[in-house]
Amino acid sequence: MTRIIADISVSVDGFVTGPDPGPDSGMGTGGDALHSWAFSDDPDDRRLLREATARSGAVVLGRRLFDLVDGPNGWNDEVGYGAGEAGRAAFVVVTSSPPESVRLTSLDWTFVTTGVADAVGTARRRAEAASARTGKDLDVVLMGGGALIRSALDAGLVETLSLHLAPVVLGAGTPLFTGAVPRTLVQRGCLPTSTATHLVYDVL
Repeated sequence: MTRIIADISVSVDGFVTGPDPGPDSGMGTGGDALHSWAFSDDPDDRRLLREATARSGAVVLGRRLFDLVDGPNGWNDEVGYGAGEAGRAAFVVVTSSPPESVRLTSLDWTFVTTGVADAVGTARRRAEAASARTGKDLDVVLMGGGALIRSALDAGLVETLSLHLAPVVLGAGTPLFTGAVPRTLVQRGCLPTSTATHLVYDVL
């Protein structure tokens, strides 16, 4: 069964980037610490990343994140979806207008200009088709940025919230939940590792 999962790393004080994120520093000042777990040698971190990547049938991201991923300093053969895991999910980008060109032509990109709900619907169809082809249950993963995930949560589109709580206080940056619609969560998992606390919630 295909689930809609919002999956993002966050600081203890609730930021998904550090201060002053931009084209040359997508995670902002100090923000790289949020993703230390994805590059660690901790066996639990590696297992979580491997399992999540393997279950990804389609991945949704916002245009700002796409521009960082596809930009000249973005993903390469060593760093990509799953931080080097062999992920070949379809990628769905929410944008007001598609880019004129794409650098990462080896990836399966779809650009949706009619909002986050349509993007999630497109990703669900892609994931369900991949599930039928492979015989495996594959999910839709919303990987960010923060505004995209907050919008999807506000719209009631997210079924599972997966947070990777990094042991860092950033003080400022891009907040995940400021101004969010109140939601009730039911905790389904909590795994502390040497680099993060991995939390899983059902969204009611």
